[in-house]
Amino acid sequence: MSQSLQKIVVNAFGGPERLECRSVTPLVPAQGEVVVDLKCVGLNQADLMARRGEYRLSSGDPPFTPGIEGGGLISALGVGVENRHIGQRVMLTIGAPAGRGTYRSQFLALAEETIPVPDGISDELLGSLWLPFLTAWGALVWRQDVQPGQVVMLPAASSSVAIAASQIAKQHGCITIGTTSSPDKLQRLASLETAQYDHLVVTERTDPKKDNKIAKCPWWRTVKQITQGKGVDVIFDPIAAGDFLQTEIRLLASGGTIWVYGLLGKTGIVDVSPLIRKDAAIRGWLLNHLAGTAAEQTGYQHILEQVNLGNYRLPIAGKFSLDQVREAHAEMALGRHIGKYIFVF
Repeated sequence: MSQSLQKIVVNAFGGPERLECRSVTPLVPAQGEVVVDLKCVGLNQADLMARRGEYRLSSGDPPFTPGIEGGGLISALGVGVENRHIGQRVMLTIGAPAGRGTYRSQFLALAEETIPVPDGISDELLGSLWLPFLTAWGALVWRQDVQPGQVVMLPAASSSVAIAASQIAKQHGCITIGTTSSPDKLQRLASLETAQYDHLVVTERTDPKKDNKIAKCPWWRTVKQITQGKGVDVIFDPIAAGDFLQTEIRLLASGGTIWVYGLLGKTGIVDVSPLIRKDAAIRGWLLNHLAGTAAEQTGYQHILEQVNLGNYRLPIAGKFSLDQVREAHAEMALGRHIGKYIFVF
């Protein structure tokens, strides 16, 4: 790489000011390893949580380098590597970043921790596909096995994961409902071709009688009308806490399932007794549940094939250089974007 090599270090838990950009020396691969010059690294809510100290099981204690996905070009091969070549475009597997982080110019990985990428997929997608598309595919297809005609509700509809989930659900013949707490995002989502929602529902509105303060609205009535009172078959949710989760439970159809894949909601007391009557369930989902399974490779190849064909598309909300990491985290925390923020090199 012609430019200086860098990595980001969280030197203490806290705000974006705790992110430090450090110069580093070139990596040297050991036997069986490759060096990947990263071209793209996706930003994720998990990165912000790790910086704040809310994701210690993944990050550990400072100092550490954040980042859970990335991809680029192989620049060096270790002894014994025969199935990769210098200049090859690859994406890191979902397990590769564990304990190392991808906010860096170069990444050292075992050869089998990289996945070759078709030429038709742009460099800007090399480090930004797995978290949205594999997270959604793993839960909705591999674990849930969604069926044509089922209603799938996707809260946080402006997120890259929900947008990816909308495309996957539609490909499987489902009816999609996206929910957002931001009225400002409604029109933008409705006009975004990659956001494949059959219906969009706003869960909060400003109240002009109370100085335009945020107020809850009876959004569940709209969902009930959409489903003609039958309820929602699958809810794929990064919020799933407190009053919002309570409402989701009430909206579930008989035999329905809520998949929880994030920790964005505010905790609170929830009555789960309706699950008994509905024969319904709440299940947790982590992308790493795929790691080491036969479905992991199936998922990689399916997503790469569909992206290469143009059937799956990821909206890029903004691009940052690695030394703009503090600005990137601050901007992402505002929650005004639709799609995915990425670092480019």
